[in-house]
This record gives sequence, C-alpha cells and structure tokens, in this order.
Amino acid sequence: MAMQFYASPEQVQRDRSEYARKGIARGRSAVVLTYEGGVLLVAENITTLRKISEIYDKIAFAAVGRYNEFEALRRGGVRMADMVGLSYDRRDVTARALANTYTQTLGAIFSETQKPYEVEICVAQVGATPAADELYRITYDGSVMDEPGFMAMGGQAEAIGNVLRDRHDPTAELTVALSLASEALGSIGGENGQPRQLTDKQLEVAVLDRRRPGRAFRRLTGAALTTLLGHEAVSDADLGEVDAAPPAPAEGKPTESAASEDTEK
Repeated sequence: MAMQFYASPEQVQRDRSEYARKGIARGRSAVVLTYEGGVLLVAENITTLRKISEIYDKIAFAAVGRYNEFEALRRGGVRMADMVGLSYDRRDVTARALANTYTQTLGAIFSETQKPYEVEICVAQVGATPAADELYRITYDGSVMDEPGFMAMGGQAEAIGNVLRDRHDPTAELTVALSLASEALGSIGGENGQPRQLTDKQLEVAVLDRRRPGRAFRRLTGAALTTLLGHEAVSDADLGEVDAAPPAPAEGKPTESAASEDTEK
C-alpha cells in the first residue's frame, strides 16, 4: 500500500513563498516614488507589454513578475473601480479599497491553491499634496504595506530601495525624480557589479499628475521622455496623454438589426 506524502503547513507555506520569490526575481524591477507634481512610476521594460497602467481617475497600477497573472489582477481592479464609480460616486474609488481587494485575492490564492501567483504589485493614488499621496505594496501572499513615499519591486528591490532611501525628495521636480528612478534601476545588473545607464528604450514611465483635473494618469514616451531623461523640463502640454479610451459609437450606426425585424414578423 502506497504511503501518502506528508508536509507540515509551515513547510508548504515556505515552499510556496520560495517558489513565488524565485519567479519574481527572474523579472526586471520597477520603482514608484512621489515628487512635487504627483507620483512617478518607472519600470525597466524592453517589451510592448505594459507593467504600468491606469486603474481610475487618480489611481495607477504597477507590477513585476508573471505578466499574465498581474494583467488578470489589473483587469479585475479596473472592473471593480468602474462598478463602484458607477454605482456610487467616483470619489468612492480609492487605492486603499483596491489594495484591500487585491490583498484578499492574493491571500486566498496563496493559501488555497497549489501554485501561488508570482507577482508583486503597487496601487498608487495621487493626492492634493505630496503628504496625501498613497502607495500600497501588495505581495504574492496577500501582505500589504503602506509605503512612505517610495518603493521598489522585483528581485533586487532591497538594493534599489537603498538608493531611493538615501536620495528621495518628495518636493523634487519631475526631472530630478526620473533621474533618481533611472539611476536606482540601473544600479544593479551591470557587468562586474557596475551600474548601467538606462535609455528611454529600456524604460516604461508614467505619472499621476496632481495638477490635472479628471484623469491624472499620463504615459511618458518618445521625445518627452528623452527630454526628461536629459534633465530638461517638459511643458504640461507635452507631458503625455492618457491611455486610449473606448471609441465612441460611430455616427449613423443602426440601433436595430435585421434579425430582430424578421423575428417580429
């Protein structure tokens, strides 16, 4: 008769944690930090798949790890935010509520399924002042932390976080904050431990701009990003645009189908 293999709950949890951490460590890192004009989100990313996205008017999402898993979490967050905003009020959609939902979801997946999610995510909300900005880090096991103005995610988060901790300034301008974020991400991964110089082709960058009414999320690409990385300021008009909204219905689009007309006869 075959003997069933037994592992203590503590051992199972340790194995799942190790599995998730190894998966996250294989990916490239991301940082989120506050600055004078809002919240800056920067990820090392050489693909067209996005690690940084808009969730709602003043809320953004950043993640590292397995893409298909954090993309499913992002889409779920967008659906929840839309439902709350439509059912109650747009002001009722908060980063704290989204972070609580992600905590419950990831905690249940970690405890109840055989394979945990290999993800680490940040939910950020821009406030009227730097002191009112909110950054929440949610890890693979559902743990949540309220970060004090900056955070790093990924396999080398501790080393990157040390760079941010020494030099982060919530009153800094965007060019200074972006330079710090790029330098922090480039401080690891070079040959023989040497720092790397990251270019606009290697970075995905977005901001939550506190000065803009309505949707605060702006994605920085192209000439604007190149200019900012060169330590030159960019006007608000050239800062970037929101992600594309769903297209409006085409003019003259039929409201009834031929099939419905045939059914009525």
